[in-house]
Amino acid sequence: MHKITFYYDIVCPYAYIASQRIEALAARSGATVDWTPVLLGGIYKSIEAPQVPSSTWSAAKARLGALDLHRQARYHRVPLRFPTTHPRRTVSAMRLLVGASGPARVALSHALYQAYWVEGLDISDRSVLNAIAINHGVDPACIDSPRARAALFKTTEQAVAAGAFGVPSMVVDGVLWWGQDRLNLVERAISGRRPPESPSLSRGGSLRFFHDFSSPFSYLASTQIARIAARNGVEVEWLPILLGGLFRSIGTPDVPLLTMSAAKQAYVRRDLSDWADWWGVPFSFPTTFPVRTVLPLRISIAEPAATPHLYRALWAEDRDIGSPEVVTAVLTEAGLDAAALIRQASDPDVKAALRANTEAAETAGVCGVPTVEVGGELIWGQDRLEQVDAALSGLWSTLP
Repeated sequence: MHKITFYYDIVCPYAYIASQRIEALAARSGATVDWTPVLLGGIYKSIEAPQVPSSTWSAAKARLGALDLHRQARYHRVPLRFPTTHPRRTVSAMRLLVGASGPARVALSHALYQAYWVEGLDISDRSVLNAIAINHGVDPACIDSPRARAALFKTTEQAVAAGAFGVPSMVVDGVLWWGQDRLNLVERAISGRRPPESPSLSRGGSLRFFHDFSSPFSYLASTQIARIAARNGVEVEWLPILLGGLFRSIGTPDVPLLTMSAAKQAYVRRDLSDWADWWGVPFSFPTTFPVRTVLPLRISIAEPAATPHLYRALWAEDRDIGSPEVVTAVLTEAGLDAAALIRQASDPDVKAALRANTEAAETAGVCGVPTVEVGGELIWGQDRLEQVDAALSGLWSTLP
């Protein structure tokens, strides 16, 4: 029987959503869950990350992040009311949890999450915390014990040693996944099965796909977006943008991956391979990165049919599409007129179209790629394609 080590802190809303899903996942997969409280701030301190990561986000990313949180909660039918004050200190709550064990810890975890993320209670207030503890048969005096302090320190160190850089983190057979949006990967690793797609309600709608070849996440989404649109009876409007230009305009580092901690960089690279395997597409991180993509972006505006070939060349075949010679070879192999398309890439109208797409992305509130605009709403990230499907199919209208 597999064991899922579930690292969590009450302060994290994504860990809260995961806490509402992980037991059902384990039951379906014949696994057990080891609820392991950690101090998120301790993880951040250990890897020298900001104590409040969102404080470094651009305004556009902060807005989309907030929308995404509520969409995820709604999609998974998890009640969520963001508290008036956040983040609140959870050190005492997490010490209380390490002082409990077995079913008592699980029940207490759910109660603390309910207090923080549904009822809006201040669990840093000892009177609130004591009442919850007593109600669950746990002695609140354990909060101040040296044993609880040492135990929480130990579990936090354990999480960092396992590769955790945030919560929720789940470890199965020594492999770590981060985020409640990776529970599908956890489940498949345990059971070998993928959940079936929900049937489309074929409501139709609009879909704009903002992308740049420079992003591996855009590549992954590009392999799926036409399929999702087709099953919902809509067309994809492909909008190539200059991601670096957008980042400079909204105050985001040119290559966010290179600003991450070593642990997170290593995880992201493996995560990309995990998703490529999930979608059943080839993937190989290129030896040349970052890559200049102005030329291929202009060519994809002049001839959209070149798009999949250029994506595949960079992210599956390790070919530097920043090179005109490589682009020429890729287009020729695809049966396209490479010389004519490269000439068109210098056309003022094509150049203007790329600038206009980038400006349109910023005006719409895009903070990165891939971003899909569905009916005027933005959905960011290739790991949110289920939300795109839900928006197109009309599923949102059936959710509470």
